[in-house]
Amino acid sequence: MADQQARPGEDKRPSGIPVIRWEEPPEGPVLILLDQTRLPSEEVELVCTDASALVEAIRSLAVRGAPVLGIAGAYGVALAAARGFDVDEAAEALESARPTAVNLSLGVRRGLAAYRDALAATGDPTAAATAALASAQALHREDAEASARMAAHGLALLDELMPGGGHRVLTHCNTGALVSGGEGTAFAVALAAHRVGRLRRLWVDETRPLLQGARLTAWEAARSGMAYTLLTDSAAGSLFASGEVDAVLIGADRIAADGSVANKVGSYPLAVLARYHHVPFIVVAPVTTIDPDTPDGVSIEVEQRPGFEVTEILTPQATAMGGGGGVPLAPLGTQAYNPAFDVTPPELVTAIVTEEGAVSPVTPEALAALCAQGRATPAV
Repeated sequence: MADQQARPGEDKRPSGIPVIRWEEPPEGPVLILLDQTRLPSEEVELVCTDASALVEAIRSLAVRGAPVLGIAGAYGVALAAARGFDVDEAAEALESARPTAVNLSLGVRRGLAAYRDALAATGDPTAAATAALASAQALHREDAEASARMAAHGLALLDELMPGGGHRVLTHCNTGALVSGGEGTAFAVALAAHRVGRLRRLWVDETRPLLQGARLTAWEAARSGMAYTLLTDSAAGSLFASGEVDAVLIGADRIAADGSVANKVGSYPLAVLARYHHVPFIVVAPVTTIDPDTPDGVSIEVEQRPGFEVTEILTPQATAMGGGGGVPLAPLGTQAYNPAFDVTPPELVTAIVTEEGAVSPVTPEALAALCAQGRATPAV
């Protein structure tokens, strides 16, 4: 089988451009993003000088992934405040940029609350902008710490479910350092298994239509020296049938109060396959992704993406021939169904792993207790 082989004992931690960072050059503060649409061919940065530029970066998926969207949202509020823009208007635009990702709205609201509280206390917009920035930076640090704790809890669960190591894990979309202030969510668990020599194979779904698995997860796996193999999304059934999958690890963009999980479209079919083949289906996400205000899966708003993402291939090197700037795959005028996410019901989820621990079986009561525990844990 032609694939990427592991290099025992080697852990090439990514040392390139940070996913997101705040800088203050002489001309004014900026938020700098690693443009994920250009990976893996090149590492290019986007410089956002206002919230509208950040909104466009979020919508175009230049920055993506639930935890880092929360961080970006908080920094976006701070950026608007520091540059003297209408902070409430900026917050509203940021919060609506991607409706399914609950962390984005939470990050925006956290930054906005810090700004408003400081403004009410001091009457000084500069002090309020400083408070918004401190809030964003604290969220950034907290997410990095949460990532490490999720990885530890997830690895412990894998070892409990599959004693002896040799884990063969299937993942979907991208859940590594590109989506986090730390090393990610689901990918961080696989990376932790790799570091202790217990990951035998990481199966990477290419993740149509924008290929976040092929472009991003494979890129992160290669940089970390992991044994990985890329497959088309439609090949997953064959992989399960051949007995080559020990567990599925995915992230989440929103988890409803009943345990329904919204994640990148294609996750639900994996859950069905996993249940039929008696394979654990594990969701890894921070507590902030659990939304107690969304009662069930039906209540989750699923973002609908442009049809050209399906009818065209979009790559940095593509000749701009189609309506979306890519190479056409379908006849002109073809209609496309392109939900960004699907929803997996809780009965198909073996466990949900957070920085506060894992819950299994997944029930509303267990999730509520986990959320309460998270709120009681002091921020770091």
